[in-house]
Amino acid sequence: MRRGGQISLEFIIIFGLFTILLLYSIRNTSFSEGTPSVETLKIQTALEEKNLANTISNTISQVYAQGGPGSKATSYVKLVYLRNPPSYLERAWNVENPKIFITYGHLQGGPSDNGTYVMVINGTETTNVALSGDNKNIFWSRSLYAVNLLGNSAVWNSTFGNSTQIKLEGGSSTSTTVYGLVIPPPRRCLPI
Repeated sequence: MRRGGQISLEFIIIFGLFTILLLYSIRNTSFSEGTPSVETLKIQTALEEKNLANTISNTISQVYAQGGPGSKATSYVKLVYLRNPPSYLERAWNVENPKIFITYGHLQGGPSDNGTYVMVINGTETTNVALSGDNKNIFWSRSLYAVNLLGNSAVWNSTFGNSTQIKLEGGSSTSTTVYGLVIPPPRRCLPI
């Protein structure tokens, strides 16, 4: 009978140790303030940016394929992290005054085809752009429409501000002006 008690005590100690390790690992991967970790935010916003680029490119391709005057298409995108308070984007991408930037065309040093680019930019200064690797912060999706609108200021509506300064990581040390749609995130979290 004494042997059974010893096994139970060892089991309780091992179970308690695993519980402590589990709680510690959960605390490290989530927010202690009720908000997601920086890595989680970065991944979630990156997924939303890629989804937004895919949706826009697919819609452009659909309209282009229909091929006539008056062709149109409507797409809906659900954004959760990109429409959260700016503090989320500031923490995830280490930018001040974050804005969502959408443009279309062919970025030098980027993919060889035309497509939609989506990124979170620094609203107060030049944004360093990484096209690949762990620090990738611009997301691209191919489209059928073969026109480069990155440098064409006349195409983009200036209501939201239509240009940003970017500097390609590993490229030239000078910044480049790129035109597109600049969308400020809301100042408060909107209901889903």
